[in-house]
Amino acid sequence: MQESSYTSSSDRRKAVRKNNILCLIKILTVIIIVVPVFFYFGSLYKSAADKNVINAFTKQRFDDFYALEENSLDMVFVGSSHSYCTFDPEIIDSGLNLNSFQMGTPLQHPDTTYYELKEILKTQHPQYVVMEVYWDVLDDKFDLQQANSFFEVLKSEDIKNEYIKNVFPLADKVKYYLLPIRYQQSYFAYEGSQMEKDIENKYGVTKKQGEVQQGEEYYRSKGYVYSNQLMISTEYDTTNQFRNFDGKDFEINSTQRKYIEKIVKLCKDENIQLVFVTAPVANVSMDYIKNYDLVHNAVAAMTAQNGVPYIDYNIENEKKDMLTNENFRDDAHLNHSGVEIVDSHFIQWFKENIML
Repeated sequence: MQESSYTSSSDRRKAVRKNNILCLIKILTVIIIVVPVFFYFGSLYKSAADKNVINAFTKQRFDDFYALEENSLDMVFVGSSHSYCTFDPEIIDSGLNLNSFQMGTPLQHPDTTYYELKEILKTQHPQYVVMEVYWDVLDDKFDLQQANSFFEVLKSEDIKNEYIKNVFPLADKVKYYLLPIRYQQSYFAYEGSQMEKDIENKYGVTKKQGEVQQGEEYYRSKGYVYSNQLMISTEYDTTNQFRNFDGKDFEINSTQRKYIEKIVKLCKDENIQLVFVTAPVANVSMDYIKNYDLVHNAVAAMTAQNGVPYIDYNIENEKKDMLTNENFRDDAHLNHSGVEIVDSHFIQWFKENIML
């Protein structure tokens, strides 16, 4: 009986070792096959992202910023695309006799703004920071795409690592390090536009009359993106992104509120005057939005609690009929004709309320 028991125990150990070896072989096989595939698609998706025009604008903006002489700026604009589509530093500098620079990035959330400001303050110490506060990003806890847009042009690894450690949810940390997931949105957007161009070139098939956007858009100078484009016809109705927006559903996310407070403290510690601004969306978009007063009141209350001057150009436009739909490149961003109107008003408001 003892011999039989010993043999049985030995056989079990052999079986366990065999299973462990087979398991290890399977894991190695998966690694050998999957890892190269991930690297391939990661590189493929990243190359598409690099060709994205908006990403190219962001890179040019940061390249120009990093080339600036240290401590040469008086004013810096930060925030989402609404910032770099609203504030033209050349107009602002002429009106306020300052040297300013536009550092907005696509969909920039306050968490990103905070770390961008930390990067800016490594080489610049502006007297003023004008932060565009776009309410439609304030209700997000986190957005990987806008963080990655910032990381693609950020030089400082310490800022990047601090951001990932303190802001990224665990699931998004995993997504960030898996390149195919990180870049898939940019890849499919790029491939879709290329496919559309190929069909147009090969078969002569074009979009319906009225849907092709006329005019031009390009990075011009000091971080500003110039555009004389007009909204396409569908953005007046079917494709307008604000058709179903109701201010009753709006609530500032606690994470973004926390980073607003951190931005306020950072500017106060650095003796920088911070100003909050909400850029206007198109008149037709405001017609679709329900209960915008609830959105405005929530943002205005937050800015007041932090003791920061604030102006909302959706409210100003409603009061003064400053803008028409022809002053917008799309349903949410000004074209240059609108920029000239808003910047002229901002210069006067800034002189009367900030430069006392």
